Amino acid sequence: MKNTAQNFGQNIGENIGENIVRHNIRYDLEIISYLIKPKSKVLDIGCGNGELLEFLKKTKNVDGRGLEISQKSVSTALSKGISVIQGDAERDLTYYPNNNFDYAILSQTIQATHNPKEILEEMLRIAKYAIVSLPNFAHIKNRLYLLFKGSMPVSKTLPFKWYETPNIHFCSIEDFEKLCKELNFSIENKTFLTSKHRLMSFFGYKKIANLFAEYGIFLITKNELAPTFQEEIIFDKRPSFGKNMEMGLALSNPSSLSISAIDSSLCGNDKGEQ
Repeated sequence: MKNTAQNFGQNIGENIGENIVRHNIRYDLEIISYLIKPKSKVLDIGCGNGELLEFLKKTKNVDGRGLEISQKSVSTALSKGISVIQGDAERDLTYYPNNNFDYAILSQTIQATHNPKEILEEMLRIAKYAIVSLPNFAHIKNRLYLLFKGSMPVSKTLPFKWYETPNIHFCSIEDFEKLCKELNFSIENKTFLTSKHRLMSFFGYKKIANLFAEYGIFLITKNELAPTFQEEIIFDKRPSFGKNMEMGLALSNPSSLSISAIDSSLCGNDKGEQ
């Protein structure tokens, strides 16, 4: 069993590296793609130019749709044949019917929303599973920056000065997990990344992850939808396009996730509709 898990982990590590090179996809989006079952119905909230949806369409044959506030990004996504509409998640998620998607995705955007709690509730109203990625403001570099400089941190992961940042709700990994518990949401999978794109197995421990992880990626669902059986598979030191990559990917029995798309005329029943 252990050897099988290790081989599976090595294949994932190698595929991630190959896909990043082949598709030039952002690393965290590649991780997100592994949480999504093929032929699922997906809504990418704040989808930008449709990078993730395009990748999922090619690799997972998903029925993907996007919601994006920037008209320029919407136009770019549409030119790729991706179904995207212009809209603001703060207002427009309420127009989607209940349980219309298998997955709703919010990638590195929740900290820029005015009402993160309401956004999460809406995501799990319209979808069975929500995938959320966010920067970890409690990372040790930020703590030391505040301690020694006494000002708000500016770094590669937080590149804006305090007066120009789009981020209005900074949170840590621990903050996000506490919010999920408060909302009675089950965290089915959590993956932690550093700025060097390494996934560390010991980041599975919340306190350590809260200190050293720069990003967190969470797969969440309502507690009544959580599977009764879970298993974790841990992978370590797998190669990625010429470099060794330390990996720790905890999969909470993804094969047991029940997927059934619920069509709606509001969001388009025809998968060929653009």
